[in-house]
Amino acid sequence: MTETISYDVIIIGSGLAGLRAAISAASKSKKLSIAVISKVQAMRSHSVSAEGGTAAVLFEDEGDNQESHIYDTIKGSDFLADQDVAELLVENIPFEIYQLDHWGMPWSRRDDGRIDQRKFGGYSFPRATYAQDKVGFYEMQTLYDTCLKYENIDFLNEWFCTSVLSNSNEFCGLTAIEMKSGTFFVIRGRAGIICTGGAGRIYNFSTYAYSSTPDGLHMAYRKGLALKDMEFVQFHPSGILPSGILITEGARGEGGYLINNQDERFMKRYAPEKLELAPRDVVSRSMIREIQEGRGFKHESGMSCLKLDLTHLGPEKIKERLAGIREIGIKFSGVDIISEAIEVRPVCHYMMGGIHTNIQGGTELSGLWAAGEAACNSTHGANRLGANSTAECLVWGNITGENAANHALRRLDTSLTIQVEQVTEEEKRIFDGIFRGRGEANPYEVRKHLTDIMDDKAYVFRTETSLVDGLRELRELKSQTWKHVDDKASEYNTNFVNVMEIDSMLDVAEVVLVNALNRRESRGAHARLDYPSRDDEKYLRHSLTYHTSAEPKIAWHPIAFTRYAPVERKY
Repeated sequence: MTETISYDVIIIGSGLAGLRAAISAASKSKKLSIAVISKVQAMRSHSVSAEGGTAAVLFEDEGDNQESHIYDTIKGSDFLADQDVAELLVENIPFEIYQLDHWGMPWSRRDDGRIDQRKFGGYSFPRATYAQDKVGFYEMQTLYDTCLKYENIDFLNEWFCTSVLSNSNEFCGLTAIEMKSGTFFVIRGRAGIICTGGAGRIYNFSTYAYSSTPDGLHMAYRKGLALKDMEFVQFHPSGILPSGILITEGARGEGGYLINNQDERFMKRYAPEKLELAPRDVVSRSMIREIQEGRGFKHESGMSCLKLDLTHLGPEKIKERLAGIREIGIKFSGVDIISEAIEVRPVCHYMMGGIHTNIQGGTELSGLWAAGEAACNSTHGANRLGANSTAECLVWGNITGENAANHALRRLDTSLTIQVEQVTEEEKRIFDGIFRGRGEANPYEVRKHLTDIMDDKAYVFRTETSLVDGLRELRELKSQTWKHVDDKASEYNTNFVNVMEIDSMLDVAEVVLVNALNRRESRGAHARLDYPSRDDEKYLRHSLTYHTSAEPKIAWHPIAFTRYAPVERKY
C-alpha cells in the first residue's frame, strides 16, 4: 500500500547540515511546512561524533585574517578546490560560530571569556573553535534544541528514503519507507535538500557510524545527477585499533606526538615545519611509509600501526580538553592516554567527493540542493583540512535552507504533480527486486567482502594493479544473487534496510574505484604509486560521474580560480 503526504521543503538527513538547513528554511516563513527525514533518531546522526573543532577566523587583532584561511584551504586542497567556494566558506563561518553561541552553544573559553581556538593541521593560525573534544555533539544539541522552537518543522525519524521524484526536470518529492510500519510513502515537496552525509562505510576500517551508508548519494546518482571527485577519500591519521574509532586531530593540536618503534617523532622527515600538524593526507602517507620501512608496531589484531603519545601533556590538560578521547581510549583500546601512548593507524574518515553542486549548493535538478558531506561544492578539492567540514555543514546548511525556502515560496500556488510511473518503477525496484528477491549469496558476507576490497585496494596508496583487481572483484560481487531479504516482517525490518544500503554501497564503491583508476596522478588524498607526481596539465579539473545501465560514465568539470595559481605543496 502506498500513502502520500506533502511538505513544502523536504530535508533528508538530520546531521549538522540538515538541522541548520531546517532552521534557515523555517525562519524564512511560517507559511512553509518543513520535514526533516532521517533513518535514525535526529540526535543519533553521525555529526554528533565530530570531536576537534569548527574552523573560523575570529581574532584578526591577533594576526589571523580571512585571506590566510582561504589560502590554507586552497593549498590544503592541493589546488583542486573551487576558490570562490573557499572564499564563501571563510567569509560566512564566523557568523555561524557566533550564531551558535547565541543559541546556547557551550564553546570552550579563554580565561578572559572569549571563545577559545586550538591548532589544527594545515592552518597558519589556531582556528579550530572547539568545545572540549565533543564539538559535534554540542553543535547538534544546540541546533536540535533550536529546531524545536519552530512549529513548522516536523521530524520524521526512522524513515528510509529510496528515490528522488521529478517532473519536467523539477524536483517534486521523494519515496520513502516508514520503518515503524513498513509503509511505502510518496512525499510530495516543492523543494528538497540532501544532507545524508558521506559514504565512509564502504570501507571496513572507518570512523563512520554503521548507518553512514551512501543512500543519499545513490538516490541522486540513480536520478541521473553527477557525483563529483569521488576518487578523493580522506584517511585520518589517528584511528584506534581494531575499531577505527577516531582520536581527534585536536589531540595533535594540543601537542600530541606521533612516534615510531624507535621512539622517534618521524614527521620531522616528511613535514619539517608543521610536523604532526601537516594536513591529513601528508601525515597519513608518512605513517604508511614508516610502517612499510619497518618502523611500525604490530597490534594484537595483526594490523600494523604507530603510536600517538599524549603523556607529556599532563593529566589536567587531558582531563580538561581531551576527556572524550581519554574515555574512548580506555573503553575501546584499554589504554589510558594520561599514562600510555595509544596505537593508531590511518582510517577512512571523510569523502571529499559527493553530489555535484554549484556554489549555492544547487544540484543539476531544479528545486533540489545538497549540503554537508553528501554534497561536493568543491570546498575541499583533493584534501580537506580538519575543522572545515563542520564549518561547511553550517555555512551551506544555512545557504541551502534559505534557497530551498525561497524556491518553495515561489511555488506555493502551484500544484505538485507526481509521475505515477516513477513511483511504480521504484516500488518494483525495492519490493520485487530486493524484498521479494531470491538468491544464495549472503548479503552481509557481500558487504564484508566489499569493505575489505576497499580497505585493501583503495587505501592510502593506490596502483593500477590494485584498482583493476578491486574493480574486478567488486563487479563479481555485484553480479552475485545477494538481493534478497530473509526477514519478511513489515515493522522495523532492518534486514530490508541493510540490503538496500548494500545496493548503494556497491554502486558508490564502484564510482570511487573507477575514478581512482582514471585519475593517473597523485593529488591530495589520492596517491598513486605508479603516478607519484601531480599532473596539472591533464588533471587540474574535477571528475564527474554519471550513472548508466552499463558502467559509470566519467566527464570533467573546470575548477573555479580567483587569484591563486597552483604551486608545490610544502609543509
